[in-house]
Amino acid sequence: MDTKQFWTNADRHVVRYGAAFVPRVIKRAKGSHVYDENGTAILDFTSGQMSSVLGHSHPDVVSTVSTAVATLDHLYSGMLSEPVVELSTKLAATLPDSLSKVLLLTTGAESNEAAIKMAKLYTGRYEVVSFDRSWHGMTSGAASATFSAGRRGYGPPMPGNLTLPTPNAYRSPFRHSDGSYDWRTELEYGFAAVDAQSSGSLAACLVEPILSSGGIIEPPPGYLARLSELCVERGMLLIADEAQTGIGRTGTMYALERDGVVPDLLTLSKTLGAGLPVAAVVTTDEIESVCHERGFLFFTTHVSDPLAASVALTVLTVVERDGLVDRAAVLGRHLGTRLAALRERHEQVGDVRGRGLLQGIELVADKVSKAPADDLGAKVTAECLRRGLHMNIVQLPGMGGIFRIAPPLTISDADLDAGLDILSDALAACL
Repeated sequence: MDTKQFWTNADRHVVRYGAAFVPRVIKRAKGSHVYDENGTAILDFTSGQMSSVLGHSHPDVVSTVSTAVATLDHLYSGMLSEPVVELSTKLAATLPDSLSKVLLLTTGAESNEAAIKMAKLYTGRYEVVSFDRSWHGMTSGAASATFSAGRRGYGPPMPGNLTLPTPNAYRSPFRHSDGSYDWRTELEYGFAAVDAQSSGSLAACLVEPILSSGGIIEPPPGYLARLSELCVERGMLLIADEAQTGIGRTGTMYALERDGVVPDLLTLSKTLGAGLPVAAVVTTDEIESVCHERGFLFFTTHVSDPLAASVALTVLTVVERDGLVDRAAVLGRHLGTRLAALRERHEQVGDVRGRGLLQGIELVADKVSKAPADDLGAKVTAECLRRGLHMNIVQLPGMGGIFRIAPPLTISDADLDAGLDILSDALAACL
């Protein structure tokens, strides 16, 4: 099929489900690059959909998938296989002792959906709190806890969803007298508002340790620990959504390690499958036991699929074997240094944030006004692509000048620098 016919067929038959499609036909992918219809290499600074932590077509994953498809890929959901039990054991070993029970699923929305249901069943309550720029998925319960986009036109969401102010140090109006960010007052204010709105049925607080789709927002040290305390005071469970931050992405195995916080439920997806559809909920023995006694039901077509388990086992093995957590920390420091240099060089680079290999920059009209620069973001994105780099801006109103940078943990030093050179040149060309 020629390129013109491809786009004709796409326009005629493919449902549009978000932002405009990238104007390239992608034919194959390998390592840190994808290749278009002309064989042009495009450096992938988004790891696919922020997922491919091992790069594209990693040989260990290819081998695992080939073997699993040929031997044991899918079963009746009431059957268990060795890969599922082995994965549950291996995954639990990477976490604090209290997080010992694993539910294997396929997508991030599905894992958040299951975690929300468990929290409601365990507590006997129904209210769920999340950040006002959160993104937790597009299924019913997860979408109801998503506030950054997609709330209009679909009728009422699930009842009982409340918000906390997103801890955005760059833009928050909560300030000390010296101008520094007063996150403690903001957090206390947020919970006071939650208490005022609550019907007395607070079940859980669902948060990302670093908000990705919300604009690469990293809560300051101490914030998540205090949030956890406030949840305990109210009898709420803490659900950590580490879809994008888990499995080494931030320079620790899990982003919450920096804060010393242990959630009641942990959800994983994207990075656990390294680009393939794998997700999980990990929780405590007590929560699992109570939910089971009360008839917890999440009997889906692909729950406990052996193919998904085999892939996740391979991902965990490669990450450990190749020291990719430490590598993400090392490369992340270099990435942060290069991005900070861009901020010093350009008036339009207002902020740099994130850690490890999940970082971002926010483009603004100028550093004083901090006015969002959506148009500039779109121009820089197009210019990067023209030069051979796929960059991802946050595809939400008012956030089109925020770039998310999340290359594979396997990216070479040379490719990381090459991508950053393209970004620097593209930015300079658009100013």
